[in-house]
Amino acid sequence: MNTQRYFIELSYDGTPYHGWQIQPNASTVQEYLDKALTIYFRQPVSTLGCGRTDSGVHASQFYAHFDLYAEADGSAEGQPASKRPDPLHSVNGINALLPYQIAVKRVFEVENTAHARFDATARAYHYHIHFHKDPFRLNRSWLHKGELDIHAMNQAAEMLLAYTDFSCFSKSHTQTFTNNCKIMAAFFEETADGALRFTIRADRFLRNMVRAIVGTLIRIGKNELNLAQFKQIIESKNRSNAGQSVPACGLYLVNVIYPFVK
Repeated sequence: MNTQRYFIELSYDGTPYHGWQIQPNASTVQEYLDKALTIYFRQPVSTLGCGRTDSGVHASQFYAHFDLYAEADGSAEGQPASKRPDPLHSVNGINALLPYQIAVKRVFEVENTAHARFDATARAYHYHIHFHKDPFRLNRSWLHKGELDIHAMNQAAEMLLAYTDFSCFSKSHTQTFTNNCKIMAAFFEETADGALRFTIRADRFLRNMVRAIVGTLIRIGKNELNLAQFKQIIESKNRSNAGQSVPACGLYLVNVIYPFVK
């Protein structure tokens, strides 16, 4: 039976979920999305995401792909295939089946060989830091107590662009074949309300990489490390030499780039 592949663009608040990927005995974004798609399209649907965000991490832009049978059997519902839900006009119907923390933005056809994970050419993350207690930033940003030298942190962040092996910022014992990544941008900027936002863009990211980078740059900002020591940490390729990972609440996947998606 013929199938058609679709991309689905969504966003989610990761606070109540144990990350994107389905896990036994844990609530995940993928689990809720697959259930909603299965109900809406009246056939088993299994998505494959553009990556895997950890527990508590958010996404303002996330893509996944899934396949639908072109002529699913509709006899059980007493409805011919021609009257089945149209994927290209399915956003409202799917959203009605999802928790409020998960929102579908659009669904569109792609070539059957298109792949949400492997076809992405770049991804970007933001990490948010604030410095004063704010109930409206709870689980949305990390509260850091104390001043930071943002100029020194940006000097260190710029050094990342000269390297490709980021083993020192990778979670241990992952199943990746290489720890090489091409970082295209990495910088901190102050927001209008006095908070701090870190932006990093690369062709790929390792498990826990962004949170480990930010944790190490924070040590630069607190004058616990200098630029020469930061360089040594990168070149050591040893995770134990880098700083602790910052909390997940401040991390957002904000952009995923594909050559065929506008």
